Amino acid sequence: MYSRKESNNGKLVKDSSVIGFLMTLLSFQEAKEVQNMEKEWFLKGANRLEQVYFSPIRQVGEKANALAKEGHPVIKFSIGEPDFNTPEPIKAATIQAIKENKTHYASNRGLLELRQCIAQKLKENNGLEYDPETEILVTSGGAEVINDAFLAVLNPGDEVIVFTPAFMNYENLIHLCGAKMVGIPLKEENGFQIDPAAVKAKITDRTRMIVLNNPSNPLGIVFKEEVLAEIAKIAVQYNLLVFTDEMYNEILYDGVVCRSIASFPDMKIRTITMNGFSKTYAMTGWRVGYVAADSRVISNILKVHQYATTCSPTFIQYGLAAAMNLPETISEVKKMVQVFDHRRKLVMAGLDKIGKLTYIVPEGAFYIFVNVSQTGMDGDEFAAKLLNEFYVATVPGTKLGDWCKDYIRISYATSDQNLEEGLNRMDRFVNHK
Repeated sequence: MYSRKESNNGKLVKDSSVIGFLMTLLSFQEAKEVQNMEKEWFLKGANRLEQVYFSPIRQVGEKANALAKEGHPVIKFSIGEPDFNTPEPIKAATIQAIKENKTHYASNRGLLELRQCIAQKLKENNGLEYDPETEILVTSGGAEVINDAFLAVLNPGDEVIVFTPAFMNYENLIHLCGAKMVGIPLKEENGFQIDPAAVKAKITDRTRMIVLNNPSNPLGIVFKEEVLAEIAKIAVQYNLLVFTDEMYNEILYDGVVCRSIASFPDMKIRTITMNGFSKTYAMTGWRVGYVAADSRVISNILKVHQYATTCSPTFIQYGLAAAMNLPETISEVKKMVQVFDHRRKLVMAGLDKIGKLTYIVPEGAFYIFVNVSQTGMDGDEFAAKLLNEFYVATVPGTKLGDWCKDYIRISYATSDQNLEEGLNRMDRFVNHK
């Protein structure tokens, strides 16, 4: 093709040697780019991050914040954060601890006085006795519990059963451990309750752990006692560990009881119980959580915790120890739950009025998982248009479970005024008013 040709003035038009030189130059440039990429390998990140993704809930929040900065009247039904202030006794006790210079290192396990208060609460709520010396560990928020516990017990190749939709931290931290998440969809027709037969069908010789979130984020449901009893039997039969996230176990409605799976026969030794102060005490920014488990399991979790955070802020621990179980604090918590119950009913009434939107009545937490399929849109389209056109932020179901394309999550942890205005906008959106 590139034969030697000359024009009328005798100059070269195409020459294979010139093309060859250009090809060599191109190869050199490509090689240089590859070399530069190898020099900057650190920009790629570790291989363990390949299946780890940024929080989709935070991404929705960032989009909502960007619209708000542009001057749009954004209402956030997306974030799971109580709009209440931390109870006054806890704030006052923490301020006093700072004034008394209680600002130095605490034990890696956490302040003993606080662990004793946590043990008291666990006995009241779960009916179980944990030794505050060896079976309770204070962490920097619930997220740290998930991180530390998973890293402490999971090996690469292990399989972990997670009921979906689910809080995305479980999946990402399972991947960070090199383990595999085995998702089991919870079905609306079953009231989003667990099907024990579906659990047995997913167990293999690599299954090591079952993750529970009770009450559930994003579903707002509480798992029935008879269902938990079956899961406990399965855990014992197949020698499995259970990680139970009970962050919302004091935010309950209609007299519903949330029983901890650790309280079933032979389950305390094979259960890691996670809880914290963010939701129940409106302390999301304080970052204090805790984990309770057999002392040998806690010892392994402690190894991770020591190198992750050393200890949670000491003055906060003193403040909590002094005030978390005071009658005044408990009274403020109960009032907050009563307000959440009122808002829950307000949201359900609003959704019923709108029509075309179905849901299972939430029994705990402050979320409602809404099926939008009757609108002719899936959850992704519904949430995107609702935010971009009507400035109401919700979380698409697909961000919480691959099969949840027909759903959105609404958080009612916001004011009555915001709820009413947001529901009115949803009504106009759905019914084209």
